[in-house]
Amino acid sequence: MSDETPSADKPARSGFFAKVRRGLFMTHTEILEKVGTAVKKSLGIDESVLESLEEALLSADVGAETAAALTEAVRERASGSQRKDLEFVRTLLSEEMERLLSSAPRPERRAEVPLFVTFLVGVNGSGKTTTTAKLAAREKAAGRGVLLAAADTFRAGAIEQLQTWADRLDLPIVRHREGADPSAVLFDALSAAKARGAGTLLVDTAGRLHTKKNLMDELAKMRRIAAREVPGAPHETLLVLDATTGTNGLVQARRFVEAAGATGVVLTKLDGSARGGIVLAIYRELKLPVVFVGVGETIDDLVPFDPADYAKALLEDDAAH
Repeated sequence: MSDETPSADKPARSGFFAKVRRGLFMTHTEILEKVGTAVKKSLGIDESVLESLEEALLSADVGAETAAALTEAVRERASGSQRKDLEFVRTLLSEEMERLLSSAPRPERRAEVPLFVTFLVGVNGSGKTTTTAKLAAREKAAGRGVLLAAADTFRAGAIEQLQTWADRLDLPIVRHREGADPSAVLFDALSAAKARGAGTLLVDTAGRLHTKKNLMDELAKMRRIAAREVPGAPHETLLVLDATTGTNGLVQARRFVEAAGATGVVLTKLDGSARGGIVLAIYRELKLPVVFVGVGETIDDLVPFDPADYAKALLEDDAAH
């Protein structure tokens, strides 16, 4: 799912910077206002400025470990320089963010297999079903045959919501009645995908709290079924996280990495949060790549994540907005 497909990616990539910059504007403003005020008061980069920097990063939900590491890196690099202005702090921080992001795992290229199976997992309200549809649209635009599996049989309306998307995108869907066994839905979807020769199966799983063992066990069962029916499946398990939950999402994510084998993150609602720093925490503390970010409600507002552009959007000059 993360390989380069020009027909699908070129328009999204060309608009990535503008969309992400818009989504991160609140985070950007909060960090720079706090640090800028501290720099003016101290007339330089001293401990009060660095404390303000760390506080601003914490407010942006960068995470405690990551905020401390970034602040320390800025402290070390600023100590031997004659420059003491806000622009210098901005440059150092941006470079350290890019360094952190570039050292983290990259999304693996899509495996060349007859049927590529992707599970979408996460808690209720994170945007899993809509994300499933947006990914389906990208796959279709890339010229791949796509089948949807409505394996969220618990949430009222989830099946109909995915059916509506399937109709809109003119894609086949496998669904059962509400309350049905999600593993049975998956089995039928795998069989249908193989029979149709579909290249991609996207599985919308039920939203589950990371603390609910029975639901996590159900997800583990689905993974076993997928592996039994299609070698190597699921080839990708994307954890859908709501950016507005901030570092609370890290607690969810750790559990899904352990129990569901999450291989990457789709970060939704990045356009409506001042907590865009969560991306850095995901990379440093979870060692998971952010594969896509959601920056709006329309079908094309799911774009491949670009670490360098993210760092620029987070810290570029207000005049560029």
